[in-house]
Amino acid sequence: MSDPATPPPPSAPLTPDLCVIGAGTGGLAFSTAAAAFGVAIVVVERDRMGGDVGDAVIEALAAAGARAQAVREARRFGILAAEPEIDDAQLHDHIQRVLTAQAPNVSAERLTALGATVLRGDARFVSRSTVMVADQAIKARRFVIATGARTAVPAIAGLDVIPHLSVSDLASLTRRPERLVVLGGQATGVAIAQAMRRLGSQVALVDEGDLLRREDPEAVAILRRTLLREGVALHEHTTIERAERAKGGVRLVIGDGASGPERTIEGTHLLLAGPAQPAIDGLDLELAGIRRGPDGIQVDRRLRCTNRRVYAIGDCAGGAPGSVGGGHVAEEQARLVLRNALFRQPGAFAPLAAPQATRTFPAIARVGLSEADALANGPVRILRWPYAESSRAQAERTTDGFVKLVTDAKGKLLGASIVGAQADELIATIGLALKREMSAAELAELLAPWPSLSEVSKRAAASFLVPLATKPLLRRIIGILRRFG
Repeated sequence: MSDPATPPPPSAPLTPDLCVIGAGTGGLAFSTAAAAFGVAIVVVERDRMGGDVGDAVIEALAAAGARAQAVREARRFGILAAEPEIDDAQLHDHIQRVLTAQAPNVSAERLTALGATVLRGDARFVSRSTVMVADQAIKARRFVIATGARTAVPAIAGLDVIPHLSVSDLASLTRRPERLVVLGGQATGVAIAQAMRRLGSQVALVDEGDLLRREDPEAVAILRRTLLREGVALHEHTTIERAERAKGGVRLVIGDGASGPERTIEGTHLLLAGPAQPAIDGLDLELAGIRRGPDGIQVDRRLRCTNRRVYAIGDCAGGAPGSVGGGHVAEEQARLVLRNALFRQPGAFAPLAAPQATRTFPAIARVGLSEADALANGPVRILRWPYAESSRAQAERTTDGFVKLVTDAKGKLLGASIVGAQADELIATIGLALKREMSAAELAELLAPWPSLSEVSKRAAASFLVPLATKPLLRRIIGILRRFG
């Protein structure tokens, strides 16, 4: 008989070709493609398959808010409508349906059916070539870290004892916050603030700096006016002294950095939507020879770590110029790493070619160099075209906005910023043009359907050619050709 006190023998090490740590957007994209090629792969996830649900919650709330706002603005089209009534239970069901629809594509069962091995638990490196999950060793040829990032809790006195929400927590609420205080004025915070205000909540948006400070200031000015018009209370350049409990909710005590009385902002709920920190604690990266910095795991342009057997993708990878991020970036990085790991095809991630967009109305989208960054590098040309010149925008009463293209002196595209309706869709065409190193003259050849907002991008690009019409040499050539009939 065996001694019952004797521990069971350790499991034999798993020796797959690939091991992916993290089953969020990037990890799943990589794992699904690798498994489809028949590669032996182990996927480790500590929490939820598919990663954080915050992005899906924002999309669901923004869509619902847009419908409510359309009802309010119907009078502009000659349609009389009352103030929309929001059914909290049905709004909650709407969010849950969005999440449920995504579930089959991010399930462990789907990966298992493709031939992958899925382990649940915390992964940690014990050497340059071995990862442990509980008592299970994994010795893979290559590792991919895709653990994402989590919203950081700011160092504000009293915040640790105050109840607060994350974006993901909004999915479980069965009643809308009556008075919501959003802490963080970047893309996530602004999108939530506008959506919840449109859905009937009183909303205060608080940030210690400028609203959306990574975006084009002219574009932000248009969105700021919209937020104020819709009733969002904006508190920019605010010093938060402390957080306190208040009757029926929470209270932030704020100042403006100057001498004077303190002010307070009170709400029934506090939502944290500030900067995210890479979720890499507990991986014991130093035991694998993997360096990390304040913005995440150090990677080269091919997304390899200092341990060449290990890659990092998504928001846990640091050092990406341009502050790009999001699921689409993680998926593109997964594609590049897969090509390198399986087919030895070299490829470098180009962060400036990754479009970024807010989930607001009007949306703000950008790709490539900003106007300020381009001007710092030398002479540029700024091409712009307003939405007000679009028949489609006039018909839909969405004339606030513009397309701004940044080119070098010869017209090569360097970057773009768009603010306005469907800016997040329009930026894709310009992103492809930038990736293909096209010029403004080539982009002006875009044959857009009419009427469409794509026409605005075309007109902005075509404005590069306008000065050519006044060149004396070109006019002489036209005159000569005219003589030949």
